[in-house]
Amino acid sequence: MKAEIICIGDELLLGQIMETNSAWIAQQLSKVSVPVVQIATVADEEKAILEALESASNRAELVIITGGLGPTRDDVTKKTAAKYFNTTLIKNDEVLFHVKGIFSKLGYEMPAINRSQADVLACCTPLFNKVGTAPGMWIDEKEKVYIFLPGVPYEMKYLMEYEVLPRLQKLYIKDIYRHEYILTVGIGESVLAQKIEDVEEALPENISIAYLPKIGMVRLRLSGKGDKAAVLQRQLEEIKRRISEKLGAAIVAYDNVEFEEVLIHEMTKAGVSLATAESCTGGKIAANLTKYAGAGKVFLGSVVSYANEVKTKVLKVPEETLQNQGAVSEETVIAMVKEAKELFGSDYAVATSGIAGPTGGTQEKPVGTVWIAVKGKYKLRTKAFHFQNNRQINIARTTTQALLMLWDLFREEKIENPENNLLNS
Repeated sequence: MKAEIICIGDELLLGQIMETNSAWIAQQLSKVSVPVVQIATVADEEKAILEALESASNRAELVIITGGLGPTRDDVTKKTAAKYFNTTLIKNDEVLFHVKGIFSKLGYEMPAINRSQADVLACCTPLFNKVGTAPGMWIDEKEKVYIFLPGVPYEMKYLMEYEVLPRLQKLYIKDIYRHEYILTVGIGESVLAQKIEDVEEALPENISIAYLPKIGMVRLRLSGKGDKAAVLQRQLEEIKRRISEKLGAAIVAYDNVEFEEVLIHEMTKAGVSLATAESCTGGKIAANLTKYAGAGKVFLGSVVSYANEVKTKVLKVPEETLQNQGAVSEETVIAMVKEAKELFGSDYAVATSGIAGPTGGTQEKPVGTVWIAVKGKYKLRTKAFHFQNNRQINIARTTTQALLMLWDLFREEKIENPENNLLNS
């Protein structure tokens, strides 16, 4: 069974709302071995929706549609679907009772316009939405399944989790799909490809490798297809083993996780803490770490010392250092990282200072010049970088390189001093 996802909404096409439903749905479908062959975003108008449904039905056996189920006139999905399936809309009393109940709890009488939210296709199985007012609809038509879901993310996710996925798992799915992931850092995509070239050449026809590069890291996705789950999993595990032999320490995780999550997990296991002193990154390192659950076990705090006055008053960078070497210098980041570690009482600290751009550069220190320092329990590392003149890219690269330097120092100290609460993973 192959799936296609159709997202409906003018606001999506105008860029007023970021479309995230399709990515989440695709992830859930992957768990039940249903691959997505295409994702489309279309306007909230009859012609566009009809064309999308017709096109999707030619490619996929499962079509999931999100959006356009609201009560206002600009939401035309249900009426258009009735036309496509040559059926009518009927009032569902259970849904109507539920919608009235929601308004009653809020102390309001239900507006007449909301009665239309109880309308469902006569040919569908209603999917009862306990967390919202718009029901989903499940339609079996000519050996294909069409599922209509509300566009509001939390309502869509509720229906997918409690109504759609349990039904899909009962369907007969001939082919089994599996994905395994390997996260590498500090190795470029082309170099990585060379190292595992012989592994790729020996891949069986049912397994492929995809390269998913980001700044400073590459994620490998191993995708397999088969009719026996156990056999397919053994194949994937063997390929992972062979890749591991080739890449060694460049591998930081065997899961679909982000590098920051790996850092948090490993530093938590080791029982160590971290603080940051950021200038050119403006708190980006701290933000990237703290958006993941569990960061509080490791991350103690940050000083965003964007102004030189903060560097001197809070981080105790000597004024003569700023005058003689400048804010973007090895001496400055060393002072910043030492004081951050002292100020927060952390085991590790990271400091950044640079010229993100687009202005502020000089002939000696052009835009993109960055100094990073990391300090651990025993060692201090510094490094200068020379990036390009794009501000956002410079900030992103600095953030990533700082975390990579932290990771390298953390692993180095963990290996050299395993008795000091730095236990091997």
